[in-house]
Amino acid sequence: MIAARRPLLWGALALSLLAAPACAQPLPYHADPDAREILPGAVSVPAIRFLTTADFPPFNFRDGEGELIGFNIDLARRICTEVNVACTIQAWPWDQAANALADSQGDALIAGLAMTPDNGERFDFSATYLALPGRFVAQREAAAGFNPEALAGRQVAVRAGGSHERFLERYLPAAARLGFDSEIAALEAVRDGTADFYFGDAMRAAFWLNDDPGCCAFAGEAYFRPHLFGEGLTIAVPAGSDPVRHAIDWALVRLKENGTLDELYLRWFPVGFY
Repeated sequence: MIAARRPLLWGALALSLLAAPACAQPLPYHADPDAREILPGAVSVPAIRFLTTADFPPFNFRDGEGELIGFNIDLARRICTEVNVACTIQAWPWDQAANALADSQGDALIAGLAMTPDNGERFDFSATYLALPGRFVAQREAAAGFNPEALAGRQVAVRAGGSHERFLERYLPAAARLGFDSEIAALEAVRDGTADFYFGDAMRAAFWLNDDPGCCAFAGEAYFRPHLFGEGLTIAVPAGSDPVRHAIDWALVRLKENGTLDELYLRWFPVGFY
């Protein structure tokens, strides 16, 4: 299942990302390559009416002039261009967006809708376009020599009761876990030296690192555990809307192969979280 949609860090941070230098690495390949065999010309998709929200930076939000911008907004437009169909994007309040899709007021919802059992009965979902791994963070001098096999007795800050704490319990039980009420508090413990490492949501950690690059850095590799961290971000369509879903999946493969997905990722996520 996809992790529940959560507000990201600071709204102002998303605006700062626009001017930040790109130092992120390209995305791993998430889309199903078999989708390239599903040609959108074989189905009837005259247009795609995307629904989104305006409160989920840096994915979908309004800039200082009120214009709807973000990673998801750019991606939706590129999907329509790739499929060569007309495209509209309309913002809804988060608590109304899913119902608007179910009521056929749009063809697709690109807003981080969780792939829960209830949502699975109402909607179908595209291939994952952005996975959400877990990662360690350490102070810069400790990050270079990080070894996950040498965590015995080391203090690892983690959000208490969350999926990343369960990961540590299951896969790295020798680590000494320090539970915090929030991921930010756990990251600050590493910065302040009261914990050796942080482990948690890599995307949130990337935003925090972007704000304080001199302090800390990612340590080791990204951990992909869909059963714990969720399957990542997808695009929801009404159940049974196979032509639209197939067109989106086809476009996602094309956009990965021609470099567009990497381009958007580098633009919106200067500190890469993979």
